[in-house]
Amino acid sequence: MKKIFLALALLASFQFAGAQVKSQDAAAAAIAKAQADAQNPKKATKVATWMKLGQTLMDAYNAPAGNGMIGMQKAELKLMMGKVAPTAVENVVLGGQEYVKESYANSDYYYANDVLNMIVVTKPYVENALAQALEAYKQAGLVDAGGKKKADIAAAIEAICNKYVEEAYNAYTLGDLAKASVNFEKAAEASLVEPFAKLDTNSLYNAGFAAWQGGDNDKAIEVFNKCIGYGYYANDGEVFGKLAECTEKSLTAKAEAIADEAAKADAIKAAKAAAKDILEKGFQAYPASQSILIGLINYYVTSGEDTDRLFVLLDGAKKNEPNNASLYYVEGNIRSKLGQEAEAIEAYRKCAEINPAYEFGYIGEGILMYNKAIDVQTKAQEEFDDNKYMVLVKQFEEALKGCIAPFEKAFEISKDNDVKVSIAEYLKNACYRFRDEDASFAEKYEKFKAITENGTL
Repeated sequence: MKKIFLALALLASFQFAGAQVKSQDAAAAAIAKAQADAQNPKKATKVATWMKLGQTLMDAYNAPAGNGMIGMQKAELKLMMGKVAPTAVENVVLGGQEYVKESYANSDYYYANDVLNMIVVTKPYVENALAQALEAYKQAGLVDAGGKKKADIAAAIEAICNKYVEEAYNAYTLGDLAKASVNFEKAAEASLVEPFAKLDTNSLYNAGFAAWQGGDNDKAIEVFNKCIGYGYYANDGEVFGKLAECTEKSLTAKAEAIADEAAKADAIKAAKAAAKDILEKGFQAYPASQSILIGLINYYVTSGEDTDRLFVLLDGAKKNEPNNASLYYVEGNIRSKLGQEAEAIEAYRKCAEINPAYEFGYIGEGILMYNKAIDVQTKAQEEFDDNKYMVLVKQFEEALKGCIAPFEKAFEISKDNDVKVSIAEYLKNACYRFRDEDASFAEKYEKFKAITENGTL
């Protein structure tokens, strides 16, 4: 989940049974009475009437979940539940995680390592209870002319948002990406209701993300466009990257259905161009975004269009931020992918001129040389002519030695343990090759080997 939702924190929430509701019939009776009061012209002008209706619906929504509370130990829960026993117990694997699933009359409990991790209601007392409760609280806000109950109404709406998010995560865990997307979007829509009115940008993005992951490109496009409309672009402008990908896939799928081959080719070309336009807009706002950058590079390399356009975009970013070393790192990455080795190294070294404490320019140069060595090694393994083979071996060793100095400099100045460990992995591999050639390489090999094995300095 953490990986899939871009490190968004899981909602720390609790699910309780509604103590006031003993049965589905009792819930229906309570709701009917509250609805009758809401339809009474005199009572309908009172905030309390609508708050009561909303709470009654929420009680009915919560009741089928039983007495479980997320995070509770199984042994504790058994004591609380007394004689209530599950109707079925089975081991299941969801998203690579092992669970023990216990089924009850109206809900399923999922335990991971004997801790209640998820409650899924299988037989709700009331259909669309959250939507009905949200409408009740919305009406409460409308009749709260003086705003005396604004905080209470807002808190009630927020609770509904949280429930939609819970349902979305549950659906995702169960593999129902379409349902997850729907509930994330409902959470975002609920968060806009007055008087709460605080857009849940995480849920809005996740609605698009779940649709994207489930292959519903048109739905993802709709939601990601909403994100952009609200000025929310996610980490490093990820919304632009996902929107471009979904746009190209959606338009290409439609193009494939065209019978005329020439028209089909034009439509496919237009699909790629539409995606490119989105990426360029994203690049202007997030020039260091790797997902946007890779998308643009792939487009210009495969389309046959002038790749100089990439540098025009980058130059614009440099003018806006002349002291941003990362922009030269981006340039180095572009030139490296385009096979422009000398220009890439020049760009990487420019990073240190602008900011001597910026390690990624050195890392970029090190990776370029390391990858070059790997490429030459592969060619050497496929070469049967001894003379040509020896030439390639020499080129391989020169490239491999060429990565050591920049990697060592990056290791020296970086203050991030994880980055230093990653650098150490490259240095360990490079120094291993030359450990019998020079004692200094043997010492470095042992040093960096220890770091990679320990995972820390």
